[in-house]
Amino acid sequence: MISHDIIKSNLGNCLADTSFLDLPNLRKGKVRDSFDLGDRLVLITTDRQSAFDRILAEVPFKGQVLNQVSAFFFEQTRDIVPNHVLDIPDPNVTVARKCTVFPIEFVMRGYITGSTSTSAWTQYAGGARNICGNVLPDGMVKNQKFEKPILTPTTKAEDHDESISAEEVVSRGIIDAETWDKLADIVFKLFARGSEIAARNGLILVDTKYELGIDEAGAITLIDEIHTPDSSRYWIADSYERRFAAGKEPENIDKEFLRLWFREHCDPYNDPELPEAPPELVTELSSRYIRLYEMITGREFEREGDMPIQERLKQNLSSLAAR
Repeated sequence: MISHDIIKSNLGNCLADTSFLDLPNLRKGKVRDSFDLGDRLVLITTDRQSAFDRILAEVPFKGQVLNQVSAFFFEQTRDIVPNHVLDIPDPNVTVARKCTVFPIEFVMRGYITGSTSTSAWTQYAGGARNICGNVLPDGMVKNQKFEKPILTPTTKAEDHDESISAEEVVSRGIIDAETWDKLADIVFKLFARGSEIAARNGLILVDTKYELGIDEAGAITLIDEIHTPDSSRYWIADSYERRFAAGKEPENIDKEFLRLWFREHCDPYNDPELPEAPPELVTELSSRYIRLYEMITGREFEREGDMPIQERLKQNLSSLAAR
């Protein structure tokens, strides 16, 4: 585990912007930027911490954690479905094959939980018993495990995602029935594999999302990210049963405290400028990301030397820039 002192010494060594790279067709996302090289994509996971549709802070090593957790699980699931990874030339970078993306996010849930308006628990507590085509029994309580994991697809839209059932996906002509069956089979197997690895490392994979596409050869391909702390919810396995029986929230390695700090110190949705996140909170958040990496993968986190991250990227991606 990397010490807080090392994290503090890297507070000014974060990757917030990628426009300095000599690569074409930059597209900026909330956390990840991409460059389109024509036949492939260069996906760079930055250290930006996003919430409230704003960038709250830059967190040392966050981008490396997310990229390397995905790299780990892409490797661990290759026998289930091919993935888009061509190369990982830098801890923050994945070179990926281009795919035609299915316009659906495949959200898998092992437990009924959540607090947002679209969460399974909020819908259930409001009286819903059919969630995306999954008929649930009466009498469930928050954070209870489903008898079997459920798939709750959402459409991918610019303004907001829409929950949808498998039947609607097919009836609307979004994905044909035969292809849908193949995709559903894949994501259930991915979730089972992720749950198995998480359990081995003392964690519960509560829920997650997958994205899939078709490559140039027509093969179904896993893309985007997989089982990262930003795309998945994890709980600590050892204390789950005890806390659930006592009606307490499950224990997790929570990243919510930074969002709460901003809520307490400003109006993060409407203030034109946000206060700077305290260094001690950013340091703690980085430490939690690193701890999650080590728990999720069962591997020790290794930082990439002392070179400034921008210089490291220029060096590691120089062969791509030269093409």
